[in-house]
Amino acid sequence: MHEPVLPYHISSAVIATMPARTEGVLAALAGMENVEIHGHAGGKIVVVIEGTSTGVLGECLSRISLLDGVIAANMVFEHVEMEAER
Repeated sequence: MHEPVLPYHISSAVIATMPARTEGVLAALAGMENVEIHGHAGGKIVVVIEGTSTGVLGECLSRISLLDGVIAANMVFEHVEMEAER
C-alpha cells in the first residue's frame, strides 16, 4: 500500500530591522520554531521558514513582522516539496 504524499513548504524571507534593534530581532528569531537564520548585515536578515502549508508560513511571517524592531518582513520565494507521511 502506498503512503500518502504530503506537501511541505519552504520559504525564504528578508526582514528589515532598525539597526539598533537587529540583535534583539536575531535573538527572537533564533527562538522561533521552523525558522533558520541564514545571514544578516546592515539591518537586514535573511531567513528560511518551513511548514506544512502556505498559511503556516504566512502566520509565522506575520509573527516576525510584529517583533519589536522589525520594519518589514517580506517573503521572497516559496517552494513546495512532496514527501511521504512518516
